[in-house]
Amino acid sequence: MNPHNRRVVAVDLGATSGRVMVAEVGPDTLELTEVHRFPNGAVEVGGSLHWDVLGLHREILTGVRAAAAAGPVHGIGIDSWAVDYGLLDESQQLLGNPHSYRDSRTDGVAAQVLNKVDATELYERTGVQQLPFNTIYQLVAAAGTPALEQAATLLLLPDLLGFWLTGEVGAERTNASTTGLYDVRARTWAPDLADRVGIPSAILPPLRSAGDVVGTLLPDVAAEVGLTTGVPVVAVGSHDTASAVVAVPAGDEPSAYISSGTWSLVGLELDEPVLTEAARAADFTNEGGVDGTVRFLKNVMGLWVLSESLRAWGGVDLAGLLAEAEAAEPLRTVVDINDVSLLPPGTATSSMPTRLAALALAAGEPVPETPAQVARCILDSLALAYRRHVREAAALAGVPIQVVHVVGGGSRNAFLCRLTADACGLPVLAGPAEASALGNVLVQARTLGVDLPDLAAMRALVRSTHELVRYEPRSGLDWDAAESRAFPHHDGVIA
Repeated sequence: MNPHNRRVVAVDLGATSGRVMVAEVGPDTLELTEVHRFPNGAVEVGGSLHWDVLGLHREILTGVRAAAAAGPVHGIGIDSWAVDYGLLDESQQLLGNPHSYRDSRTDGVAAQVLNKVDATELYERTGVQQLPFNTIYQLVAAAGTPALEQAATLLLLPDLLGFWLTGEVGAERTNASTTGLYDVRARTWAPDLADRVGIPSAILPPLRSAGDVVGTLLPDVAAEVGLTTGVPVVAVGSHDTASAVVAVPAGDEPSAYISSGTWSLVGLELDEPVLTEAARAADFTNEGGVDGTVRFLKNVMGLWVLSESLRAWGGVDLAGLLAEAEAAEPLRTVVDINDVSLLPPGTATSSMPTRLAALALAAGEPVPETPAQVARCILDSLALAYRRHVREAAALAGVPIQVVHVVGGGSRNAFLCRLTADACGLPVLAGPAEASALGNVLVQARTLGVDLPDLAAMRALVRSTHELVRYEPRSGLDWDAAESRAFPHHDGVIA
């Protein structure tokens, strides 16, 4: 290995799977290898959905051990989904398994909070999109529970997992900014806001930024994985989307990004938040990015809807299904893919295809009857949501868009990328698929001395080391009319 390069470990956790990746990073090198992959998912216990966070810790140790067995490790970074958290007591013991954001305990809680803090004021302070599972609503839902009453510290999931590696307590800003308890202008916690809605602000931990060294491995952890205690854990963009945006291979063209996976995050990278009433009404979020940037974006339900449909059908070949969907009638059935009914996991009595059929029926759309028609409905509806929100973001921020970057697992779905180009009327550049892990290792490498001074340098390295696929928009379908059908309660198409 080149002595100027660094070999670092990225722990990249998603809601359905996790992986541990090893990267060699240098001024001209960006090579990523998966060393451990494992399933993840919420576990229902007593009518509530929880994460098996101790199981995640075990799998992280397994992955780091595999990385250490294959070569030197100069650093470790952890990213995951946002908003979910664990509570520690005064002795720094975990008070129960963290809830999943898909748990129903937050139903109706947002309305309770908005009775105490006006929606406009809440948005002006936090800049956060109104999602029923935001951390602020989860904590209000937990009011009066023994766990919250005994809590001394709140740690978001990547910070909790980092704490078990290092013993150091803190919250990385890109993830803290998703909670609804973070002042997006001041870039610090809003303790007065927490106190007003009945959340004990004392549980909010010290903040740190992506690129800070969290600490070094605890002796017992180092011994467990075969490393020395001097190996640092580096705070990366711990919200996986923040890491993914680092690896968006944008150049000089004004661009939008779609981080496409279980969720799709559709938006722009800006220098300052957009906190206008129009942005609030459009339900856009302003989340922290690496190096003080702002991720101005919309959360879209994403490929979760397709994966839950596949789970309901059992044994359906995805490649064959996508081929059949591409041959099916285009724009036959379109729905608002962000409808709240699609958020919970499917059950025996309420599968995802059943809920999609109910949405279509309620909207006066033809009900999809075959798996191919359901898949086509999902992908057409996703492309329409991408179209709408790319245009909204551009209009709200006053930024002309010339190209759309699609990163994450969805960048491998050629059919969805073609539909996205067609719907947006813009070229789509697809890749890299492993954007969150790449963003993770790039930030680590810079902290550890690799000459990557800024985001532009990191993105140039991604462009020079990874193949991108370009999709040009095609004409022939009436996307305007389809958008009006999918979003009938909105005022036409945003130019």
